[in-house]
Amino acid sequence: MKSISKNYFYNLSYQILTLLTPLITAPYIARTLGVDGIGEYSFSYSIVAYFVLLAGFGIPSYAQREIAYHQDDPHEQSRIFWEVISLQIIFVLLSLAGYYILGKVWGVDSQIYWVQALNIVAIFFDVSWFFQGLEEFGKIVFRNFLVRIANIALLFLFVKTPDDLILYTFIMGGMNVLSGLLICLFLKDYIRVVPVSKIHPFRNISTVIQLFLPQIAIQVYVILDKTMLGFFADTYTENGYYEQADKIVKMCLSIATSLGTVMLPRVAFTFAQGNIEKVREYMMKSYRFIFFLSIPMCFGLIITASNFVPWFFGPGYEPVAKLIAIESTVIITIGLSNVTGVQFMVSTKRQNELTFSVVVGAIFNFVINLFLIPAFMSTGVAIATALTELVVTTVQFWLVRDFFSIKEILKQCRTYLAGSIVMIFGVSFLAKTLSPSILHTLILIIVGGLMYIACLLLMKDDMLCLAIGKVKRKFSH
Repeated sequence: MKSISKNYFYNLSYQILTLLTPLITAPYIARTLGVDGIGEYSFSYSIVAYFVLLAGFGIPSYAQREIAYHQDDPHEQSRIFWEVISLQIIFVLLSLAGYYILGKVWGVDSQIYWVQALNIVAIFFDVSWFFQGLEEFGKIVFRNFLVRIANIALLFLFVKTPDDLILYTFIMGGMNVLSGLLICLFLKDYIRVVPVSKIHPFRNISTVIQLFLPQIAIQVYVILDKTMLGFFADTYTENGYYEQADKIVKMCLSIATSLGTVMLPRVAFTFAQGNIEKVREYMMKSYRFIFFLSIPMCFGLIITASNFVPWFFGPGYEPVAKLIAIESTVIITIGLSNVTGVQFMVSTKRQNELTFSVVVGAIFNFVINLFLIPAFMSTGVAIATALTELVVTTVQFWLVRDFFSIKEILKQCRTYLAGSIVMIFGVSFLAKTLSPSILHTLILIIVGGLMYIACLLLMKDDMLCLAIGKVKRKFSH
């Protein structure tokens, strides 16, 4: 049995690199491509994202879970692998065909549209789900480190002016293809030959479709808002504002949700063993961990956004600060829905409930965007996103009330909410006296972090004390 803490460290280390990458590249790209260039990339990617979704077709979620169910059976793992690869080939080809037809019917003559197709091709090579199911996160992180470093180097070397937007798009899509190719190199030590007669790609297609449906709904309110914003706005500027704000918020969110990737195979394996009480124990710890990280990050973004945006993105991006403050609440709500929906519902074969929750969210998001985008543009999108994630999380809590006490889940946040409130009051006063600069933003982050930790220590928070104890033991060894 793999160590959860070790796998979380692997995944967290990658998320930290994911966090550092835009911190290194975003200021440069924002100034090089400009807000319109960023907006055009955002809009064009929102189109290809639907076909990327079709290419994936819910297969990675299904495959990761099935591999996790059979961690102790190499032969069954190989059979599942070949069936999943066969499905991936079929859906990637269908997706590429659909994308090409749409481009021709739509009369697209923009190069950026066709270059974005690399993101569809990348789905064919990505077999991360196999190693996630085996809880072999070290290999995935090693691959991701190499690709991220290469990505940073290529952007600085070749993207020099706004005219390099196509090259920027090619690098971003090409890195996704390379990422899949690298992870395939590890397969030779795990995959065995399976007779063709035993490979039936459509064996569990109904389950794959059930897992695909929530992804469609999620995509509607994750990507459709950018597409709608692009159609309603006269220029790509509003897309550029929202893209940058969304990038910062999702960057922070990735740290909070990185545990979900690690916990899904563990919860799935424990559920397959019939140990329901252990599943419940894992879940309650996950909820508490999300509160521990997400509440202070949400409050911290609200406080620091106005100091951070001017020096980070440069002139012309001032509205991004307000968008970050509005959208920051999704760090809490998506963090919680990641635990309920991904870790629990997918692992325990309650994917139909996950589908229902995100369909409700998608319908709500579409309707509210119709009213908010024409009136408020990117601000309307940010408000709609925040409200939608709250709706999805609330629906999911209601659906799992038979397994968890909702009151018990919410009790997990009391300590962290109290510490964050103290932090926000203290740092808000300091923020009023500091002008936008990298030094002042760092001061706000450090002071806020120390105040939060001090509050938790005064309240003798178990999770923080446990983390400190583990660090002490590591250093003592």
